[in-house]
Amino acid sequence: MKTLNKTIMSILFGLLLSTSFAAQNKPNIVMLYIDDWAWNGSPIPMNDSMENSFMPILEMPNLDKLAGQGMKFTHAYGAHQCAPARASLQTGQSGARTGFTLVSGKPNGKYYDTRPMYQNLPLIPNVSDASLDADAITIPEVLKPLGYTSAHLGKWHQYSDPGAEGYVLHDGDTNNDPGNTVGKVQRLPEDLTDPKLMFSTTEKAIGFMEDQVGAGNPFYLQVSYYAMHEGRECLAETRKKYARHPLVQAYYKKVGQPADNINRKKDPAVWLGMGENLDGRIGAVLDEIKKLGIEKNTYVIVVSDNGYRHEALELTPGKKQPLHGHKWWVWQGGIRVPMIVKGPGIKGGSVFEGNVINYDFMPTFYDWAGGDPKDLKDIDGVSLAGFMAGKKPDETFLNRNLYFHVPHYREEVPHSAIVSGSYKVMHFYERPDIPMLFDLSKDPGEVNNVAKQYPETHKRLFGEMMTYLQDVDARFPKANPDYDPEVYKKLKNYNKYIKWGPFEGKRPLEEDEL
Repeated sequence: MKTLNKTIMSILFGLLLSTSFAAQNKPNIVMLYIDDWAWNGSPIPMNDSMENSFMPILEMPNLDKLAGQGMKFTHAYGAHQCAPARASLQTGQSGARTGFTLVSGKPNGKYYDTRPMYQNLPLIPNVSDASLDADAITIPEVLKPLGYTSAHLGKWHQYSDPGAEGYVLHDGDTNNDPGNTVGKVQRLPEDLTDPKLMFSTTEKAIGFMEDQVGAGNPFYLQVSYYAMHEGRECLAETRKKYARHPLVQAYYKKVGQPADNINRKKDPAVWLGMGENLDGRIGAVLDEIKKLGIEKNTYVIVVSDNGYRHEALELTPGKKQPLHGHKWWVWQGGIRVPMIVKGPGIKGGSVFEGNVINYDFMPTFYDWAGGDPKDLKDIDGVSLAGFMAGKKPDETFLNRNLYFHVPHYREEVPHSAIVSGSYKVMHFYERPDIPMLFDLSKDPGEVNNVAKQYPETHKRLFGEMMTYLQDVDARFPKANPDYDPEVYKKLKNYNKYIKWGPFEGKRPLEEDEL
């Protein structure tokens, strides 16, 4: 990563700023970061003209209120997976630049992943960084010289100490495990009071806000909820409410499972209940902000880390999945996310249709805090502050390049993508002979590969993507001399590798797609 030493950078940030900024005039920033939440997974339409861009069964009145008071982003992007998304959020850098491209724990080498499980596959994949670089500059580190105190509560999942990144209050190097509070039980206990730790995590967040307001400190608070990650949990009464819903009842009948005996991981009532319980915690945060008298000076962001594929959408007759793929892949279903922002100067009920991405948050927060985003070095994001205040985006912004890079085998195969305006190039390293280009304005489901119709557009964007990846020292897989097609075909994910891999012309729709 091309950054200066943390200490030197912090000093530079401090020198760039005038001490005349009064702390009480600086806005507070509250990031409510949701795990594994699809673009179409909320009751808020992410595209008003698409009936399958939201989930009407799910009741989230607080999120609905937030959308009415703030700005909805119709083309927000996260990453393909949680840990890479979180690293990009903290650093303002793409996964290719951070090198953090997979949830992997300890790396298996310095460049190539040479574990036995990959020895006969078509490519030798790469390792991912297993934590943030020692010299990475993070959100709390750029905000501290501006007078901010920062806290991170909930899921961290970056194999490092949040305290070392500038957070004065945090839950440690957490992964998914703490949020799975009931273990591997088939059905939820009736006395569950803190599903996915969302209640206790919210209480910590409220306490932090009270302390900072009492001390007169502007603050950055990131509440990284364990919901809506699998290992579904919700309050018993909320689950019962959704289990009585006629569409959920019809689902139980369809799968031949009674409501009182279905596995919670396959029970849409638990997933829906988890969403409604989460909305209650969002409401608790909003209520506390109002109670503390800081509502007019506090930004609140609700956004997901990565895309997903929620089968609960199919409960509504005639509705199908709008996007291809899911988490792990950089198809739209894996990287598009819901996003809503409320705060000073943001017009209620407004909509922003330009492409935005998780690595835009760090420069945006720095801008809100009184810094100049141009002073941030080696970042890929841009500040969205002006657009949230009503500035119209120009063509340069609307057609900027967003980058996604996954040089790994796991649930996915090695592949990369670039999104530029309404165009998207996908590249699969196993099949470099198949160029892939999509016009997302006409084809959000990525059904029609138009690379042959627009070869110059593909050539230009592919070249820009590869140049960028090389410039940031991204890792690339290489051909495997020990490739054995018969071994490859025996992998449990082989059929998905083929089905979700590259294609020419038009791909067939899956059963759950529209």
